[in-house]
Amino acid sequence: MKTDSKPIIIAVDGFSSSGKSTMARRLAAAIGYRYIDSGAMYRAVTLYALDHGFISADGTPYSEAIISSLHDINIDFAIQADGSQHTMLNGVDVEKEIRRLRVSNAVSPVAAIAEVRHALVAMQQALGKSRGIVMDGRDIGTVVFPDAELKIYVDASAETRAQRRFKEMIEKGAAVTYEEVLANVVHRDHIDTTREESPLRRADDAISLDNSTMSLEEQDAWLLDQFNKVMSR
Repeated sequence: MKTDSKPIIIAVDGFSSSGKSTMARRLAAAIGYRYIDSGAMYRAVTLYALDHGFISADGTPYSEAIISSLHDINIDFAIQADGSQHTMLNGVDVEKEIRRLRVSNAVSPVAAIAEVRHALVAMQQALGKSRGIVMDGRDIGTVVFPDAELKIYVDASAETRAQRRFKEMIEKGAAVTYEEVLANVVHRDHIDTTREESPLRRADDAISLDNSTMSLEEQDAWLLDQFNKVMSR
């Protein structure tokens, strides 16, 4: 690696529950970069909308109410003693709440609202001004940081992703079934890839990774190798 290499921006995009957040967080820790979970930001907005009655019983967001409330929503990240990062919504730690199924079921329609995406993209770009970040999401390499020096596009089958998410939620004590989680994954895939505003797609210059059969250690090694290749140019 070049000793005079400047910090870069690393964009990790992919489908829900593809493991991109875990790999992005671990890569950031390994190379001393800041990790930013853009998906947590959309989940925080969704939690705010749910708690304020801005989402109907059938999951339809009241777009105008959410848009009007964006100026009341402040999202930040707090580093914990163990090095983990918790999402803060208006000064309150909501890390556990935003990972619950009620938020997962509502986040994609909220994230499809153009004004919500514009507001959060602006926040994300501000967070990346100093560079030296690893950010994961749906449109990081295509919209937020189209000039990112390293772009990774992660994929895995819906069944594999649902199994991972189900295991994670059960370990956290959630009362869910695999079928519920799979239905959520498939539903989110459809919304994420077909929405009009910033749909999920692979950037032309992104490196694809199907991690269906890879261990965390294999993912770590692969990502670090991609990073080192970029930094040695």
